Amino acid sequence: MAVFVYAENINGVYKKAAFEAVSYAKAVADQAGDTVTAISVNPTDSSDLLYKYGASNVINIKDEGLKNFSAKAYAQAVSEVAGGNIIVFPHTTDASSIAPMLAVMNGHSLITNVLAAPESLSPLQVKRRAFSGKGFMHAKAESAGVIITVSQNAFGVKESPVSGTEEVKNLSVANEDTKVISHEQSSGKLDLKEAEVVVSAGRGMKGPENWGMIEDLANVLGAATACSKPVSDIGWRPHTEHVGQTGKAISPNLYIAVGISGAIQHLAGVNSSKTIVVINSDAEAPFFKSADYGVVGDAFQIIPALTEKIKAIKG
Repeated sequence: MAVFVYAENINGVYKKAAFEAVSYAKAVADQAGDTVTAISVNPTDSSDLLYKYGASNVINIKDEGLKNFSAKAYAQAVSEVAGGNIIVFPHTTDASSIAPMLAVMNGHSLITNVLAAPESLSPLQVKRRAFSGKGFMHAKAESAGVIITVSQNAFGVKESPVSGTEEVKNLSVANEDTKVISHEQSSGKLDLKEAEVVVSAGRGMKGPENWGMIEDLANVLGAATACSKPVSDIGWRPHTEHVGQTGKAISPNLYIAVGISGAIQHLAGVNSSKTIVVINSDAEAPFFKSADYGVVGDAFQIIPALTEKIKAIKG
């Protein structure tokens, strides 16, 4: 039972999601008594980074036509080199676009948002997130081939060093479906979906001019910043920071919500967080019902005081 994994890179650089996917694939391979083959498209990082998490073989696809992302073209490229019964993807935006197309091309089953190593391999059965994160289900694949997407920050990054080999595959995949007109990339900020700590705020901040205190708290915690949908809709913060049912779904170890009421649409994107802390002046805010810890009070007093206290502890 050959196990393959798609190691996603951004501009050639591997991110945490790739290492988590490789770690998951290694756990599956250990169960199956097999090895892991990682696949990446136009990477610049060393394959040593993937050996560290258990990939015994690394196939680097080189194709100038794949410099611009296209789910269909990437799926075709992966299909040409992945011959395994199980193919693992991270549940990132790009990888989650490739996986279903590859499943159709290969006639594989597709199980998304997987949380833990398989409960069985024959047939393959895994625990996955369901109903916008409000529940779990145990999914069973009936086909011989299975594609899995691993929910970010669910399985974790686990070192399992092996001696590996690298193979370069030169391909020429047609990529005519997508034309990139412009490409803008944020820099100097943590990836929301990979962040272990997230500080988020809503309309309770009263205006974009008050976001400095949120960023100060995030900086001292080494956290990413996020916001509610109304905040991004009115232009206080960029849409890339919007978390919720129609924004990004995240699962950090710690989620701090400041001045957010906690509508069900917002909860759908954050209720997989391991610990939720809510700070709100309204004691009746619905978010408190979903919080592990809650603070009722004025955020304009609490956040600066909390930031200073953390700074003092860190020295």
